[in-house]
Amino acid sequence: MTRIAVLGGGRIGEALLGGLVAAGYDTGDLVVAERSESRAAELADRLGIVSAPVEEAVRGAGTVVVAVKPQDAVALISQVAPVIGKDATVISLCAGLPTSLFEGALPEGTPVVRVMPNTPMLLGEAMCALSAGTHASDDDLARARELLSTVGSTLVLPETKQDVATALSGSGPAYFFLVVESMIEAGVAQGLARPDATELVVQTALGAARMLRETGEHPAVLRENVTSPGGTTAAALAQLERHGIRTAFADAVTAAHDRSVELGQG
Repeated sequence: MTRIAVLGGGRIGEALLGGLVAAGYDTGDLVVAERSESRAAELADRLGIVSAPVEEAVRGAGTVVVAVKPQDAVALISQVAPVIGKDATVISLCAGLPTSLFEGALPEGTPVVRVMPNTPMLLGEAMCALSAGTHASDDDLARARELLSTVGSTLVLPETKQDVATALSGSGPAYFFLVVESMIEAGVAQGLARPDATELVVQTALGAARMLRETGEHPAVLRENVTSPGGTTAAALAQLERHGIRTAFADAVTAAHDRSVELGQG
């Protein structure tokens, strides 16, 4: 069964479908099920794919991707359980929900793969953490990685580490956005026009990220390469350390992790 049914036509569902189309997947095998009929029709028309009611979309699908809000997932899975194929693989993009929740609502033995994506998926630059459920085989995991690689990078982790992945990569873009926002505001306070401050900071962030990715150097080494003794960077970093930046980030990640655990427990 080659049909891929994406349940949910929001931003994440749209991003995945767009990535699959761009990667050359047969549009006749891609079907979206979306509660809003107008949204489903718009996606189908723009991407050249099929739209269908949820039960029809799932029937005959080899892969079922659940891309709805976490609070809507259980009811949706219960709705499609009677028509899901015995050889179908379910991929959950619902943040915080354990594979056991899906396995309990689906036919016995249905393989489930849990994925924690993040918003750069909208630009094909996602970081997706994947975990296999009780019944998911290596082939199921490989299939999920193949699909998600069309919208970014993938990393397989034990499901026990999903809350950490949520705290780092799931919530992580917001941390970087806050840093960039703060730097821009500081530049404006020092007399720069906002567009100029924005250009300086955003391009600096992009360049720094590429250096981390492409040089393979430890971030501490790259930081030290920028920091001349007694220079401007050293003065700035001393202030950040004085204000406890490392502790602040450690506490932030811990808080996000703990909240993810709470949400997963219902």
